[in-house]
Amino acid sequence: MKKLIALAFTACLIVLTSCNDNEETKDLAVLEQIKIAPVYLYGYDLNNYNVVEDTVQSGATFNDLIAPHLVQGQSAYEAAITMDSVFPLRKIQAGKPYKIIKRKDKAGTPEAFIYEATRMEYVQLKLTGQLEAKANQHPLTVRRKTASGVIHSTLSEAMEEEGLGMSAIYELSDIYKWTIDFFKLQEGDKFKMIYQERYINDSIYAGIEAIDVAVFETGGKPYYAFDYVTDSIKGKRDYYSDKGTTLRNFFLKAPVNYTRISSRYSGNRFHPVQKRWKAHRGTDYAAGYGTPIVSTANGVVTKSGYTRGNGNYVKVRHNGTYETQYLHMTKRLVKVGQSVAQGQTIGTVGSTGLATGPHVCYRFWVNGVQVDPYKQNLPSADPLPKDQMSLFQKHIEPLKAEIDNLPYKDTAAVL
Repeated sequence: MKKLIALAFTACLIVLTSCNDNEETKDLAVLEQIKIAPVYLYGYDLNNYNVVEDTVQSGATFNDLIAPHLVQGQSAYEAAITMDSVFPLRKIQAGKPYKIIKRKDKAGTPEAFIYEATRMEYVQLKLTGQLEAKANQHPLTVRRKTASGVIHSTLSEAMEEEGLGMSAIYELSDIYKWTIDFFKLQEGDKFKMIYQERYINDSIYAGIEAIDVAVFETGGKPYYAFDYVTDSIKGKRDYYSDKGTTLRNFFLKAPVNYTRISSRYSGNRFHPVQKRWKAHRGTDYAAGYGTPIVSTANGVVTKSGYTRGNGNYVKVRHNGTYETQYLHMTKRLVKVGQSVAQGQTIGTVGSTGLATGPHVCYRFWVNGVQVDPYKQNLPSADPLPKDQMSLFQKHIEPLKAEIDNLPYKDTAAVL
């Protein structure tokens, strides 16, 4: 009986083992059918290689980087000459990453040396067979995205809440810098945009490619911005409103309808009142008493007052770069903090302060430095050519419909 039980138990073990063997064989067959997704980088499927990563150390030479990885028969000198033929070795910088791609054989044979010159560009030195160097770029993909937000504190905070980086913030503010005073935004102002982002190797964010269309609503008024190419051969493009007007406000040539310039900007001019030679940091426009003085561009009044030298004067900040000032007024017609439009009357011509006759002294600042406006490369404000209006309207029609249907996302309201 015991023998029969033992024989039966042994038989069961044989059957179970046989069954397990069959299951393992099936599992192995399934695993063999599963293909590992290739990971291509630098032209290699990295699943088939080992990659040694390192960083160029301060004081290191190219010989220090390459010598330990050369195969038999190759010299560091030959490698340097080959590499230098496509990328000057003097441009190799400390702190930059480099990689050695090695085969998965017993010797770990080096296949290539990779130096990352920039996030987009790399240099590849082939180490197998004959030495060969190539300068390449990582593949770049572009993704189309949308974003919107409502401002409760600052534009940057609203855009960051939407997950947008600084490049998007800079791009949007650059588009509207001549139209909207970002220092005077109000709670409840809104923005939305349809844009394109760049990605290196389909994974590493590389900034904004372009903003196709945007709407910025401030003070209850929407300002559209459509990216439009006016000259494909020269690559000329600009942002235009839905009416075809450029968003780049230009400066008027003068703050008055004048007949002549009585005194130009000068580093050394004889002052008619003080009777001495001194710099004249403005341009004088002669005009009759009471002639309207207008702001040469959109902006905000930062000063409106009187001094002994300036007389009645007004100063206007147009954006973070430009400011203008208007001196010797009979009357000032605007107050500090008031927004003014291009061409809006802000005062009248007089001879208050140090002036011998009726005129307006027009002063111009760029980044806090007084300059001659006639010598500045000021932004153009050429309208869209009339012969392109029909094509422009066809171009923006679907974009306008798309962005109009995009809702404003208010993160604060959700919270």
